[in-house]
Amino acid sequence: MTGRTSRIGGYRAEDYGADRYHGWAPARAGDPGEATGPTGPADPGTAGTEPAGTPASLVIADDLPDGLVIAGADGRVEVFNAAAARLTGTPAADALGLPVVKVLPLCDADGRDWWECADPYHGLCTRTRHPEASLYLSNGTELLVTVGYVRDRRHEPTAGRRVRRIVISLRGADPRARLERSRADLVSTVAHELRSPLTSVKGFTATLLAKWYRFTDDQKRVMLETVNSDADRVTRLITELLDVSRIEAGRLEVHRQLVDIPVQARKIIAGRVAAGDAPERFRLEVNGELPETWLDQDKVDQIIANLVENALRHGAGTVTVVVQQADPAESGQAVAVSVRDQGEGVAPEYAPRVFRPFWRAKRRGGTGLGLFIVKGLVEAHGGTIAVLTAPGGGAEFRFTMPAGTPDFG
Repeated sequence: MTGRTSRIGGYRAEDYGADRYHGWAPARAGDPGEATGPTGPADPGTAGTEPAGTPASLVIADDLPDGLVIAGADGRVEVFNAAAARLTGTPAADALGLPVVKVLPLCDADGRDWWECADPYHGLCTRTRHPEASLYLSNGTELLVTVGYVRDRRHEPTAGRRVRRIVISLRGADPRARLERSRADLVSTVAHELRSPLTSVKGFTATLLAKWYRFTDDQKRVMLETVNSDADRVTRLITELLDVSRIEAGRLEVHRQLVDIPVQARKIIAGRVAAGDAPERFRLEVNGELPETWLDQDKVDQIIANLVENALRHGAGTVTVVVQQADPAESGQAVAVSVRDQGEGVAPEYAPRVFRPFWRAKRRGGTGLGLFIVKGLVEAHGGTIAVLTAPGGGAEFRFTMPAGTPDFG
């Protein structure tokens, strides 16, 4: 690295100038390449790294993940780290010593020159920083920019505080763009999923209110059953969104009690059959004796129900739920539950994506939240989940839940 850097704890930036720490400067003709620290030559084996004995608080600018640009009191660039060079496309050697205004020609979204608007060297002496803002280079590159001021100490109450240097932090705008796209996907998904059932509810209720006596009892029942089903669909979507927010915020609560997982799986299958699925589409296998499990019963039901529904929607053939004790060498004392189908399975390249929010195979129906929620619920219990290939082909979602009496502390 070329230029200077600063360290935490009261050391001056000029103590670590490139002229005093040659390990940060580019190699020169005839330079033996020996790294020299602030207090003398470093061990030759540590060239390019912090010298032995250097305090841990030393900050080497090129090691920072964000771009760092430091301009002195004269407005010329003193530090221009590797991340700044990558983000701006300007090599550090070309930036050092030039006016920072030319190296970083920053403009806001309306095309106004940020340097003229902010006037960092001649503005209010009480300013200490500018919060992060989205600014643009002359080539249109968007950067997230934060600016801090280092001022002279005030020796007299009425004395001004000259700007000794300005410290500029640069970050790429891609992460924020991805976050905004994720939020847009959330809004789009919610709007799409709510529109259909709410339209149905509104249409049937308006029809019944306007023409109640024109319909037979059977017709009224069909319409009311449809309204009830669509209301359940809306409730389920809202519950999923609340679960997603709790999982992402780390606020998911687990209320443990003694749970018999095979009994809960049998109940889920019976509910699917009662809803109209063919009984021969399901098989439950319980292998061997199972240890005690203290889990959140509602969340276990939600996990199994989501995996069974996923197998029915995206798989084919018989859906098999296998409950057995996990291999102690693999998971310790735990119960393993596998939900298998006989469909096409999950392609290896898609396996890392299936638990991401809003991811859907071939854009088939659903919100794309079910498997993300399943993963969050399993991990909230201290378990693990993976997608595998079933023994007879098809997809297998296998999750483990810790067994044994919990520590009630």
